[in-house]
Amino acid sequence: MKKAVLGILASMFLVPAMAQAAGGEIAVIIKTANSNFWQNVSKGANEAIKKYPGYTVSVQGPASESNIAEELSMLENAVTRKVAGVVLAPSDPDALIPGMKKAWEAKIPVVIIDSMVSKAGDKYYKSFLATDNEKAGQLCAQKMIDAVGKTGKIAIMSYVAGVGSEIGRVGGFKKYIETHSKLKIVGPFYSQAQMATALNQTTDALAANPDLKGIFGANEPTAVGMGRAVLQAGKAGKIVAIGFDGNEDLQNFVKDGTLNAIAVQGSYQMGAMGIETVMNSLQGKKVQKSLNTGVVIVTKENIDSPEAKNVLY
Repeated sequence: MKKAVLGILASMFLVPAMAQAAGGEIAVIIKTANSNFWQNVSKGANEAIKKYPGYTVSVQGPASESNIAEELSMLENAVTRKVAGVVLAPSDPDALIPGMKKAWEAKIPVVIIDSMVSKAGDKYYKSFLATDNEKAGQLCAQKMIDAVGKTGKIAIMSYVAGVGSEIGRVGGFKKYIETHSKLKIVGPFYSQAQMATALNQTTDALAANPDLKGIFGANEPTAVGMGRAVLQAGKAGKIVAIGFDGNEDLQNFVKDGTLNAIAVQGSYQMGAMGIETVMNSLQGKKVQKSLNTGVVIVTKENIDSPEAKNVLY
């Protein structure tokens, strides 16, 4: 929670914040522009800003999640052009902190979504909005054990090593598997969030491990590549495959049985709540330091339910 400031100090901080709330640009800086997940975040942000006359949203992201230097440059450029606030999805827990520090020094509120930064960046952001990735990974692992049993071999297809969401998500998955079963884990393999790379890696993993009982794809492009590889290898319905995120490709894989389940985050909610939280900060309102945006396990049985339709995109 944001610390309360008493007396004269309160008025010193509150008045500039209220003055700033007259209008301006909110910069939404996402991990990559080339992903339906992040496009859905953008939709949420653009819808939420309509409630605030005088404010606009700009959305930027590098071509790849691994292009961290470009994302940092986008953040620093936003500070230079004196935006009113920033919603940031950091692709690295440390590399974006210098840009966040510059925003903090310029009194520009930063709200983080999806992935946490390291403790060195704690003072430079107002709030962190994300799926509880560790819990989401555990739910996927539980689903995997329910389907394949407690012995045998499974593989993990991950994305960018060390990014906050990956640490929680894959870490939660592995810990649950190791604690609740005797399943042997192959990998993780890191696709750098590139669908084609994930497809090739999955193809190789399936060929090298014909006895695999299950496979987990930990983000949208990785899960799509994984699903295509499973289909091309003739393994659909023969191997338990669980993915993450909920674009049209992944929904179709669930419907045709290529994937047993997908864990779907509230991506739209991240964008909308990110804008709301920045605006609350600009208006001098108290904001929570951490907010959970939720996850839904979607299967063939519940894919047409209202709960699933609220998060699929």
